[in-house]
Amino acid sequence: MSTRPQPVLSVVIPAYNEAASLPHIYALLKPVLEGLSLTYEIIFVNDGSTDGSAAVLADLHTSDNAVHVLTLSRNFGKELAVTAGLHRARGQAILTLDADGQFPVDRIPAFVKAWRGGAKVVVGRRTDRQVGFTKRVYRAFFYGVFRRVTGLRIDADLTDFRLIDQEVQAQFNRMTEHSRITRGLIDWLGYDRAYVPYAENNREHGKATYSFRKLCRLALDSTISLSVSPLYITAYIGAVVLPLATLLGLGMLVDWATGDPLHLHATGGAYLTVFILWLVGILLVSQGIIGLYLSHIHTEAQDRPLYVVDETYSKGWL
Repeated sequence: MSTRPQPVLSVVIPAYNEAASLPHIYALLKPVLEGLSLTYEIIFVNDGSTDGSAAVLADLHTSDNAVHVLTLSRNFGKELAVTAGLHRARGQAILTLDADGQFPVDRIPAFVKAWRGGAKVVVGRRTDRQVGFTKRVYRAFFYGVFRRVTGLRIDADLTDFRLIDQEVQAQFNRMTEHSRITRGLIDWLGYDRAYVPYAENNREHGKATYSFRKLCRLALDSTISLSVSPLYITAYIGAVVLPLATLLGLGMLVDWATGDPLHLHATGGAYLTVFILWLVGILLVSQGIIGLYLSHIHTEAQDRPLYVVDETYSKGWL
């Protein structure tokens, strides 16, 4: 049983191969938390790092009783690493941020102030975007489609730099799906929210570990997880194909009855071939969508744990 008092603020930081960045983010974060004059805990979630992050985190834990380290048995991905931290956090409010130092920790007092003002969710809004043209286009496309498909108003400038009340945490912890996007689930819960603008810092150490492939996978998984709209895609295609097929049939009859006035010289077999190709296309799209949902059903039916804890460093924490 824990002998430490419940902290007012928990800070959850997922880390994957961030050995060079971890001392930097800790050095920036510590004085900010001390200046808040409240009890706190820092939870680092080592998401199966292979670069020496575990040793760095062990040293931080040894030197600071407020630092707790949760080491996952392998790389489960950022979303499940954040989930693991949210499950373990004991604070009245829980703040999540990345380990790369790009989120300015000096804005944390503004998050706490908004929370104390009554906001259950406080979200960081990025005001300057240090990303390339390709990524900007990708984000604009993804969030535009995501909003239309899921009905959730997720802004591309709203980030994982956010604070939630323990009431929101309790509801979030009830969610059990494996394929998840944390910010999407929090937004789905609703609750009163406030926004804190911030300017993004440059990454001081290392490089981004979220590849374009991982971003595409996250986009796909989060869309499937949060919406059933893709199930209606075939219906939309059918609404287009059915009139076309009807017009094609009528055209074949008119062309046959009037002696081919347009000189198309199209046989019934040619029209039938085109029609069959349309049906094959619809079938392939339908199978693809059904396959996506079946893969998620398969994952949920396996009922595997969301994550596996390999070891925990803590002084009177768990």
